[in-house]
Amino acid sequence: MSRQPTLRDVAEKAGVAVSTASRALTRPGRISAHTTERVRAAADALGYTPSASARALSSGRTTTVALVVPDVTNPFYFGLVRGTGARLREGGYVQVLVDTEESAEAEARALVGLRGTVDGAVLAASRLTDARLAELAADLPIVAVNRTSPSLAAPSVLIDTPSGLVQALEHLASLGHRRVAYASGPRTSWSDRRRQAALHPAAERLGLDVTVLGPYAPVRTAGPAAADAAVQAGVTAVVAFNDLLAFGILERLDARGVDVPAQLSVVGCDDVFGADLVRPALTTVASPMERAGRLAADLLISRLEGTGPSTGFGTEPAVLPTHLVIRASTGPAPA
Repeated sequence: MSRQPTLRDVAEKAGVAVSTASRALTRPGRISAHTTERVRAAADALGYTPSASARALSSGRTTTVALVVPDVTNPFYFGLVRGTGARLREGGYVQVLVDTEESAEAEARALVGLRGTVDGAVLAASRLTDARLAELAADLPIVAVNRTSPSLAAPSVLIDTPSGLVQALEHLASLGHRRVAYASGPRTSWSDRRRQAALHPAAERLGLDVTVLGPYAPVRTAGPAAADAAVQAGVTAVVAFNDLLAFGILERLDARGVDVPAQLSVVGCDDVFGADLVRPALTTVASPMERAGRLAADLLISRLEGTGPSTGFGTEPAVLPTHLVIRASTGPAPA
């Protein structure tokens, strides 16, 4: 045929009604085995493939899963995209990517709009309040990455960046630093709140004076303001919310003639592509994002297919460890 074959073409070739052909292809148990075989043979001969929308209408399943991220341009999420995509393909699902541009409102609109068009979603670094997230998760199967709450009846995968932050503080303390700044992330970041909760007890234990700067957007262009604030605060080291912010800090310090690390040490978080290519190479906390993506997708598939454990309230999150990668952007505190 010179055009894409339709269900009507299949029905005509098999000598049955269109409704019978539809049932034979989507609900074969309702049609005799002989008729089902004849319709399927006609479909194979014509090269007919049911559309995704038709399959969804007949089965209630789309075999499509959304990956919802705050910023598709942030390389932190590249590993997550790769990990979820690989596991979903193995499970027979198609992945669609949704960018919410660091907006809680856009995230909520996306989750509402996805109902009925996807089977479920992997939701990364949600910016929603606990109450709103729990409300939306009640209408769409999700697995959350870097977010959980007591009211969220859904599985979650957490990256243990708070312990990575503590490792960074221990590293700086071992180099003789006593005055350290933390360039914080967005106010809506649940991960940032976890890090700040770990920051102060660790600083007290290590004898560090920690100044919290910000909040800052987790982008390179926010780095110059954070760098200026760190210089103004008189600290000898700054730990950034993420690597993109740290890249901007390094650029601004270089422009101001501040030697890194002789005058000011810089630490990032995530170990994204390029962290070892900037100069000086960035000391940073490495996060296993591809592994997190595979695990999140696996949990979602198990939930969709009813093969996983209970996902009711109180479900314990899966926690993945992080580690500090020491490079040239940190050094002994200036005398």
